[in-house]
Amino acid sequence: MDFLFDTNIFLEVLLGQEKKESCKKLLVDFTGTIFLSEFTVHSIGVILFKQKKFSFFNSFVTDIANNGKIITLPLIKYPRISIIAQKYQLDFDDSMQTAVALEHKLGIITLDRDFRKVSTDLTIRFL
Repeated sequence: MDFLFDTNIFLEVLLGQEKKESCKKLLVDFTGTIFLSEFTVHSIGVILFKQKKFSFFNSFVTDIANNGKIITLPLIKYPRISIIAQKYQLDFDDSMQTAVALEHKLGIITLDRDFRKVSTDLTIRFL
């Protein structure tokens, strides 16, 4: 099964957080089959730009261009985000990721335990 990588997997590495090493290993293990949403790229950009970490962002984009695939949710499907949010009691970020994963028939790899709420409809792998 292929997986959508949640934003927190990348941020853990980029920001040198507690689970950085296990996230790095996971990304290496999935090289070439890393799927991430366009929303994830934008979210990471917002966070890194606030911290003035422009070179981190550029390295991240280069790495993803070589090792992963950015996927999107067609605009016509955006109403699903609010349906998902209400059904599972998720915030916008998690609802967006769920909608993208469902659209592309992917599981989700994440550190976010809120995704337990969607595990009846999606394969969720927690790190």
